[in-house]
Amino acid sequence: MDSLLVTEIFYSLQGESTYQGMPCSFIRLAGCNLRCHWCDTKYSFENGIERQIPDILQEISQYPSRLVEITGGEPLYQKNSVLLMETLLAEGYKVLLETNGTQDLAFVPQAIIKIVDVKCPSSGFAESFLLGNLRYITPKDEIKFVIASREDYLYAVAFLNTHAIPTQIIHFSPVFGRLEPSRLAEWILADGQKVKLRLQLHKILNVK
Repeated sequence: MDSLLVTEIFYSLQGESTYQGMPCSFIRLAGCNLRCHWCDTKYSFENGIERQIPDILQEISQYPSRLVEITGGEPLYQKNSVLLMETLLAEGYKVLLETNGTQDLAFVPQAIIKIVDVKCPSSGFAESFLLGNLRYITPKDEIKFVIASREDYLYAVAFLNTHAIPTQIIHFSPVFGRLEPSRLAEWILADGQKVKLRLQLHKILNVK
């Protein structure tokens, strides 16, 4: 069956990528292989409602935006997520994929814009990133480090200095309520890091 376990479908502003601030339909899939300490979507870890892909497309068709983000949980934890991406692309949507970097990206369609996390120590899952995934990240894709401490910051900088990164779109995002954005800005400025400080717009505006 061409179905997936869906936690929720909603319409909001895209909150934390180069598409930040744009109207976007969100498909949040259920299930995740990680349990990050600061996760703000723990309700997506389990359960979910089984939805057929045509049913999912019917629901998002009510929204005026042609930008769609597939998120989670971890979307690639469900094998039919690739079929969902292919179907959305065939329908003419621009598709963002938010993924935690632990799942093989080899089967993600090339037209998908991947927003890939590299987990830092405060998450509890440092070193979980599959280094082989760097082969499947393209210049249009984005890498994100969620940072809650100085240790996280230094970990992210070391990662960038150690590995050949295929994209220049790199975000350092402070954990909401754990690290003041101004402090992270000071560190970035002091080191002259070629990254973007990225705040979670949806939380600042208090929208979903």
